[in-house]
Amino acid sequence: MKDYYEILGVSRNASEEEIKKRFRELAIKYHPDRNPDNKEAEEKFKEINEAYSVLSDPKKRAQYDQFGRVDGDYSDFDSGFNFSSAFDDLFADLSSMFGDLFGDYRYERRRPQKGDDIGINLEIDFKEAVFGAKKEVKIKRRKTCPKCKGTGAAKDGIKTCPYCRGTGEISYSQGFFSFTKTCPKCGGTGRIVTKKCSNCGGVGYVYEEEKLEINIKQGIDDGNIIRIQGKGNPGKYGGPDGDLYIYIHVKEHEFFKRKGRDIHIEIPISMTQAALGATLKVPTIWGESELVIPPGTQSGHIFTLKHRGVELNGIKGNQYVKVRVLVPTNLSKRQRELLEEFAKESGEDLTYKDSILDKFKNLFK
Repeated sequence: MKDYYEILGVSRNASEEEIKKRFRELAIKYHPDRNPDNKEAEEKFKEINEAYSVLSDPKKRAQYDQFGRVDGDYSDFDSGFNFSSAFDDLFADLSSMFGDLFGDYRYERRRPQKGDDIGINLEIDFKEAVFGAKKEVKIKRRKTCPKCKGTGAAKDGIKTCPYCRGTGEISYSQGFFSFTKTCPKCGGTGRIVTKKCSNCGGVGYVYEEEKLEINIKQGIDDGNIIRIQGKGNPGKYGGPDGDLYIYIHVKEHEFFKRKGRDIHIEIPISMTQAALGATLKVPTIWGESELVIPPGTQSGHIFTLKHRGVELNGIKGNQYVKVRVLVPTNLSKRQRELLEEFAKESGEDLTYKDSILDKFKNLFK
């Protein structure tokens, strides 16, 4: 009596997943396509499948564990055994992992395929990104050739494939099992083109330009992507059309710099405004706003204007205003006298001759 557990190399309390995993490993190792003209490997492969057919079925496995056998004769598989039905799920799984070995298996070939996606770049202004806009774009996508209706053939330029007799599939035996695969002559269409369509050159499709109106959402940012479902190339075997991806590029603004929802801006102020304080009107994306500069403001200080930034999903960011104090140049005689008087009043010695480095050294004495 054969020990199916020993054949697969698993313990008697192995889980279904462990059994399936071990079967995959052995099936790949001893598959006849990888061991041509090797009778020993063929027999081993047959034995592995025999063990798996029992241990993968809970009812058969329970009967085998109790009586050492199952109803029916599983010890002698017919050489014409068709794995396309018994192990359909397994070979479909293996097909995705080992396309070179199982790539022609009909499970994969007959699945609907989604059409190719299309990608375009769209440049928009800073204002359009902040407040939203409607833009018209042009795309080129595949369309079924109107002349040949997608056949790729000229009139009377198509015939039934003699290799598969119009079925699109052929069956063949290898070792002790049989396969059904896509016809290599017609590619599964069941037909052969004898004269190509003059409009599409035999490919069955043409490229057409299409105009679309795109809704630019308020607050969209540079690098964002807009996806429009179903506006890509057509699918195959009844599959859905691909999608259109629009890659957004926002032009830089002359003054405003954006970081997420927040806006950053730098403004110049005079030395007297910084020293004495002032009330200024500064630009924001929503119009002018009042900014109070307190006395003694230092150059580089950053002020915050609440809720003056970009609105995204109903939430507004802030605007950050960095001030830069301008030092006056080309002073008049009177301006110079006033500043010298200010320096004297402040106790500043404008004739100090030590270098800046000397001043720092003195700090650490």
